[in-house]
Amino acid sequence: MAASNPGGFRTEQESEGSKQSTADMTAFVQNLLVQMQTRFQAMSESIVSRIDEMGSKIDELEESINDLKAEMGAEGAIKPKPEEPRPPEESA
Repeated sequence: MAASNPGGFRTEQESEGSKQSTADMTAFVQNLLVQMQTRFQAMSESIVSRIDEMGSKIDELEESINDLKAEMGAEGAIKPKPEEPRPPEESA
C-alpha cells in the first residue's frame, strides 16, 4: 500500500491543521498563564492583608504590655503600709 504523501511533503491541509493546532495550543497556554497570574495576584493580596492584620495585632499587644508595665510600675511605686509593730512573743 503506497503512502498518500510519498515524498514526505506536507499537504496544504496538513499544514493548515498544524497551524490551527499551534494556534489552539498558543491560545490555551496564554489563557492558562492569565489564570495563573490572576490566582497568584489574589493569593498575594490575601497574604499581604493577613500580614497587615498580624502587624496590627502585634502593635496592640505591645501597647497592652506597655500599659501593664506602666500600671505595675505605678503600683510598685506606692509603698505598702508599714506593718504595726507586734508585741514581743512570750516564750513559754
